[in-house]
Amino acid sequence: MLVPEAEIRRAIEQIYGPSSALASTLEDGKAPEASTEQEETGKDESIVNLVMSEGEGEAPIITAINQMIREALRKRASDIHLEPMEQGLRVRYRIDGRLAQTHQFPKEVQNTVLTRLKIMAGLDITEWRLPQDGRFKVRLEGQEVDFRVSVLPITYGGKVVLRALDKAQLAAGLERLGFLPESVAPLKEAAQRPHGMILVTGPTGSGKSTTLYAVLSQLNESTRSLITIEDPVEYQVEGITQVPVNPDIGLTFAAGLRAILRQNPDVVMVGEIRDFETADIAMKASLTGHLVLSTLHTNDTASAVTRLIDMGVEPFLVASSIVLIEAQRLVRTLCRKCREPFKPPAELLQRLGYAPPEDAAFYTAKGCSACRQTGYRGRVGLIEILPIDEPIRNLIVSQAPSWDIKRDATERLGMKTLREDGLRKAAMGLTSLEEVLHVTSDE
Repeated sequence: MLVPEAEIRRAIEQIYGPSSALASTLEDGKAPEASTEQEETGKDESIVNLVMSEGEGEAPIITAINQMIREALRKRASDIHLEPMEQGLRVRYRIDGRLAQTHQFPKEVQNTVLTRLKIMAGLDITEWRLPQDGRFKVRLEGQEVDFRVSVLPITYGGKVVLRALDKAQLAAGLERLGFLPESVAPLKEAAQRPHGMILVTGPTGSGKSTTLYAVLSQLNESTRSLITIEDPVEYQVEGITQVPVNPDIGLTFAAGLRAILRQNPDVVMVGEIRDFETADIAMKASLTGHLVLSTLHTNDTASAVTRLIDMGVEPFLVASSIVLIEAQRLVRTLCRKCREPFKPPAELLQRLGYAPPEDAAFYTAKGCSACRQTGYRGRVGLIEILPIDEPIRNLIVSQAPSWDIKRDATERLGMKTLREDGLRKAAMGLTSLEEVLHVTSDE
């Protein structure tokens, strides 16, 4: 049986690569690479310094966890999954949207590892029957990264997921998130309006919150009052008042939004519109001198309109409050060190209805050590922008189906759909046709 070289290299890295040092740390009690220092921040959390040292006197468990976090950040992981199994504690990193197993802690240290993580997140270490949420910060090479912690009781213990929240990407701007100039301009223009609603739509994990925070970061000035209500708070940003939802005590999105509007805000971000009450309050607020930003789970921009009407919001309220809808997906970007030129078949382009520009440069994934043999490194957004003008408002009021709204926007306004934006980015060499077609398969 023949096995591709890329698969062999990937297997070698998983078995014998850097992650194996974590397990050996527990076995020999040595601390070769990382040590922990904690600074009190005056809040409920501390900052864990992941510094390079010999770690003399460091507990092996602490060292192993620090190494795990350092390695995850080095590999650009967005999440770390620690899942108790029958034979041990499985560790996986989510890199560029895909989970990959890195190593496994011995079963006998499982509880110690999970307890240490709960201590770092300020959670109750005696409670393993109920889900818990917390957070902590780490500092590595002068850069602070927030981690959101979720603990879920399962058959063999408590599964812990750490979500890395790097605030540095918010300051990078919309362009770094995948917005081309023709997409950035209308979004920035809408964000500068004194009132109205901006909706960002897409499935879970498509980067909606990151986009909203990038917009908020540009609006974050001392002359404006910005308040968010989220479940949970994603990025903690200086200068923005952030309210976490707590349904157990009655602090729902709707209840919190009512209270926020009495705080005289200029800009309000609602983490997600989930029900009629929240949608109704948010839209009415956008008509009374507030800029409101929020998210919906829909496949494209036009579907957001029909979703709101299906919730029970009056069509005239939807039409008069929304100024712009943006839909997005995330695709993996090609590794620039190993990508290979690719000429797509003419019949494929014809079937897709896409005529690439003369300077188009398509590439396909190969795989090398820099990208862990995947052929991809990083992710970029596919963007669909729908400005709400008078003809679109008329369609909304008449309760036209979403495909009529989409057709009018593409034919009259020149709106690029998610797939069209993906094809443009494939022609620019940013991603592959395979990725674009996979992510936009519902179009």
